[in-house]
Amino acid sequence: METNTLAQWQDRLQAELSALREAMAQRSAGTDVVELDQSSMGRVSRMDAMQQQAMAQATLQRLRTRQRKLEAALNRVAAGSYGLCCQCGETIEADRLQADAAAVFCPECAESAAEHGKS
Repeated sequence: METNTLAQWQDRLQAELSALREAMAQRSAGTDVVELDQSSMGRVSRMDAMQQQAMAQATLQRLRTRQRKLEAALNRVAAGSYGLCCQCGETIEADRLQADAAAVFCPECAESAAEHGKS
C-alpha cells in the first residue's frame, strides 16, 4: 500500500478510535451498580434500571471489542501489513476497508472463517 494512502488509513483509524473512546467514556456511567433500596424506588423501577444497566454493559463490551480491532489495525499499519489479508496475504480491496477499516480478511477468507466458525 502506498505511503500516503497508508497515512490516510492511519488517520481514519485514529479518528474512529478517538470517537470510540469518547463514546465509551459517556456510556460507562450507565453501567453503575443499581441501588436495591426499596424505599427509594419500586420493584418495577429497579427491574427497569437493571435492564438499562445490562444494555449499557453490553454496549460497552461491543465498544471495547471495536477498540481492540482498531488498535490491532493501527498495529498492522505500523508493521506495514495493513490492508493485507491475515490468512492468505492478498491485498484487501479498498471497498472492504471503506466498509470496515479494521478488516483483517479478504472476502474469500472471511467467508471461509465464517463457515468454519459455524461448524
